[in-house]
Amino acid sequence: MPTPKDKLLWMFEKMVEIRFYEETMAAAYMEGKLPPHIQKGLAFDIGSGQVPGEMHLAAGQEPVAVGICAHLTDDDTVVGTHRPHHFAIAKGVPLDPMTAEMFGKRSGLGEGKGGHMHLFDNAHKFSCSGIVGASMPVACGAALAAKKQNKPWVAVAFFGEGAANQGAFHESLNLAALWSLPVIFVCEDNHWAISVSKNSASAVDSIASRAAAYGMPGIRVLDNDAVVVFEAVKPAIERARKGQGPTLVEIKTDRYFGHFQGDPEIYRPKEEVAQLKANDPIPKLAQLLRDKKWASAQDQAAITIRAQARVTQAFAFARASDYPAAVDALNHVFVS
Repeated sequence: MPTPKDKLLWMFEKMVEIRFYEETMAAAYMEGKLPPHIQKGLAFDIGSGQVPGEMHLAAGQEPVAVGICAHLTDDDTVVGTHRPHHFAIAKGVPLDPMTAEMFGKRSGLGEGKGGHMHLFDNAHKFSCSGIVGASMPVACGAALAAKKQNKPWVAVAFFGEGAANQGAFHESLNLAALWSLPVIFVCEDNHWAISVSKNSASAVDSIASRAAAYGMPGIRVLDNDAVVVFEAVKPAIERARKGQGPTLVEIKTDRYFGHFQGDPEIYRPKEEVAQLKANDPIPKLAQLLRDKKWASAQDQAAITIRAQARVTQAFAFARASDYPAAVDALNHVFVS
């Protein structure tokens, strides 16, 4: 069955929101990190500015998040990676506290203690981690809980193709298959594990082909297209809800920014990003909506304004929020 109108409109709006969020964060992150005598992109003070520490952005990878989360309910669990914003936004995590967390503010999801790689929102069943491959065991735990409670809930573990070579990958797939857990393992293949190409790190071309070793279906999506992702993963979501076990999904996607902000990206061809952007998934979905006469150019402009307003509000909220007091560092810590 073709992707419903409401799902297409939702995916378009979320992709626009995610893209604007990442571009806004890219600019905010660099504030205060570049002394006047240092040229942008060559060096910066990672600990300075309003958003200290590392920053991993997902512009270009929006189809993976929206194509899958469009199938999910509030009761389903999503576990993201160190590059988590697109997943969080697609799962419904509120932008204000999420952004405040990255700014290290008291009003953040973790009261400013976690930062952008450790976003936790119990209300929306979302979490992420800076540890490569850590999403998979956690998602298995959520899936096991759903199964024991006889709930039709699913858990989704997102990870990169580099994480498919971690022990946690094999252990989690084996356990999920053995116990027939309602979990979907989703590999975001953006071809680069930090600075190492997939061709240099993986013995097989298709991560999805590894599913056969654990007796579960493997789905490979070669188009960085929200509609293609949505339709391809539908059987996996349905199988999990029916208690028929896990699925491994591999999705080819594109990373427009470096591994982290400030990454000189000397490991990939200079023309690569421009070539990837020529197949930008957002204009593609916008054209489809116009072709179907489900959203005119004027409608899409209104959607874009609405999405961008939410992002602008979130950054204003984060900037205006208070920092925690020094004594707050002792809160939520187990002491004897």
